Amino acid sequence: MYIIDEEQENKEIVNLYRKIINKRDKKKADKSDVAIIRKAFNMAHDAHSGMRRRSGEPYILHPLNVALICVEQLGLGTKSIVSALLHDVVEDTDITIEQIESSFGEKIAVIVSGLTKIKGLLSKSQVESEQAENFKRLILTLSTDVRVILIKMADRLHNMSTLDAMPHEKQLKIAAETQIIFAPLADRLGLHLMKTELENLSFKYIDPLAHKLISDKLKDGKEKRKKYLRTFITPIRNDIKNNTNLEVSIVQREKSVYSIWKKMQKQQIPFEEVFDLLAIRIIIKDGIVDEKTDCLRVYSIITDHYRPNRKRTRDFISNPKSNSYEALHLTVIEKDNKDAEYVEVQIRTKRMDDIAEKGYAAHWKYKMDVTKVENELDQWLEKAKDLLELNDNNALDFVSDMKTELLVKDILLFTPQNKEISLSQGATPIDFAYAIHTHLGNTCMAAQVNGRIVSLNHKLQTGDKVKIISSDNHHPQEIWLNWAITTKAKNNIKQAIKENKKKNKDAGKTETKRLFSKFNWDYNKDNLLKLIECLSISDELDFFNDIAIGRISETEIKTCLQKDEKSLWKRVLPSFFTKGNNPQTIEKSIGKAIRKNPETLMLDKNATAKDLRYTKATCCNPIEGDDIIGINTGNIEIHRVNCPVALELMTTHGKQIIKTKFNLEGRVIFLAGIEITGNDSHGLVLNITKIISDNYGINMRSIHFVTSENVATGTITLYINNLKSLNKLMQNIKQIKSIEKVERIDSIKDHH
Repeated sequence: MYIIDEEQENKEIVNLYRKIINKRDKKKADKSDVAIIRKAFNMAHDAHSGMRRRSGEPYILHPLNVALICVEQLGLGTKSIVSALLHDVVEDTDITIEQIESSFGEKIAVIVSGLTKIKGLLSKSQVESEQAENFKRLILTLSTDVRVILIKMADRLHNMSTLDAMPHEKQLKIAAETQIIFAPLADRLGLHLMKTELENLSFKYIDPLAHKLISDKLKDGKEKRKKYLRTFITPIRNDIKNNTNLEVSIVQREKSVYSIWKKMQKQQIPFEEVFDLLAIRIIIKDGIVDEKTDCLRVYSIITDHYRPNRKRTRDFISNPKSNSYEALHLTVIEKDNKDAEYVEVQIRTKRMDDIAEKGYAAHWKYKMDVTKVENELDQWLEKAKDLLELNDNNALDFVSDMKTELLVKDILLFTPQNKEISLSQGATPIDFAYAIHTHLGNTCMAAQVNGRIVSLNHKLQTGDKVKIISSDNHHPQEIWLNWAITTKAKNNIKQAIKENKKKNKDAGKTETKRLFSKFNWDYNKDNLLKLIECLSISDELDFFNDIAIGRISETEIKTCLQKDEKSLWKRVLPSFFTKGNNPQTIEKSIGKAIRKNPETLMLDKNATAKDLRYTKATCCNPIEGDDIIGINTGNIEIHRVNCPVALELMTTHGKQIIKTKFNLEGRVIFLAGIEITGNDSHGLVLNITKIISDNYGINMRSIHFVTSENVATGTITLYINNLKSLNKLMQNIKQIKSIEKVERIDSIKDHH
């Protein structure tokens, strides 16, 4: 609990103000700068007088901390400090933009205006996209002055560091925004330190258990790692001191919690198998010959003492990253020591270090880079303007495209004929296929990357040579929308799916009428809607399409149409059969459930609240054993906690987030799916189905395989008890000799 002590608070305010003044770049500042900063501080202090943050602290501490981040981390100047101090006065007080322009000039007024959120009376749909509108406005202003986005990043960093005072649902909403927008934006702007801090802080709230587990393990071994690195550094430091005239600083680094978690997820390994926890950074203070030569001299000394892993050596000096990051990276290990551990080493000059930490803000300190950097920034802003024009009336679409096309780096790929294709980082073979031709995209089924067969959700890397394997029997599926990242690919996929569904509608309707007649049910609107709801399908068009292509079995239809209360479907998912869809009833039920257990809404086989409706999200298809979260969008949608769709929903439905977990007793089954890629061989499908039926006694809902050019790709949907059983099944299928890849499918209804 925060205890108000005005004397202590005033001391803290004065200390922060003095820090800002003392941390400025005094080479560029003069007395008039101090006067204008003082004037801005006085205006902000008076405007926010008596206001306190949710934590209980005086509000003025927030703009002071934002201004300090602008100075310390970003190295920004007087105009940015003034704008940071004033960034909330228009939004939260009676001061107007006109008053700011009158007191501080047009430039500062433009920056503050860009930092001010949209206010006014908004409809419900507008409220849900309000934050998206703010992002859009931010990018529009960015084209006028890049300092807008830099100050906004500092504002977000301080807000994230004080997030504990917020309600849980607000924490999740803000953390999700930070992870999907602000952290990638920091990386795109070259703000590496800020990106790392934002990722860690957002991860702390999105997945607190995983964050705590990794943090505790890091803490347990911290002293041991520090001692090991001190010993590791000593011969390097001595050699540089005795045999060169270079002045260096060597600092120990710790891999971030979020980056460790990402590596664990990507490689499917426990914490103990993450081998590059140890890291140091060597910063050369003043270049003697030239920067690269000096870095290579240090590299040579390190490899004299330790054995490098050649596969993990990166030269970002000869080939800087797209955000202008430069350094030499290598991973080394002690020679002839069986207990030795790998250590990651970064070598860079003071200039490179400034740019790595402060991004674009640091370039103006080093005049030689200004033209190059401004050109890169101009190109990025042009891309942003193109997206703004494409999504002129839809801010949510703009933010979605912004994530995949503005906040990532570009990669260079090659066709089998060595034609260059440039795509955004994270692109998959689907994006590559559509970049070549729409028909190739619509019929792609797998790819060969550098001669190796990969599935369509494989992430491509710079330099990959990609050959698309296609079949006229293969068509776009909705799951592809989760795998493709380029706007071109997504638009073509949506169009193809829509056309296919329309073609299948009449056939699906005819088959549905036949089944209703067979099971003695009247074919009418009400009964059709009940059936669609029972099957958890979004609308009639999807339903008729699924019926037409055989995605829904006759048994499933029969089960849903049965009136027997012991029906399997009703026993497995009782929540689909609750009465009514009144939002007030839903909210009342949620409230009742949360009052009984304020931390968590439990989903059990008897349904926690009688009138509570929930559906398992088809985008990630959670099963028992997954960490889950509920989002009330009319019905409660249950998502996996790290589901990308859930993260996006948190940004627009922050007040409807419900912490949730499974509480299932007895044998309850879930629908899950796997995708398999391998070499086409005799008996492949038979071997797979034999493993499923013999070892697990699992019922399959559907199986679908396509072969082309000696490559087989297939999807299997099945009913299973929990995550542990699913993982074990996937491991066993991987043992089949001709299998290249086995992966869990997030979206089940999209496969057939």
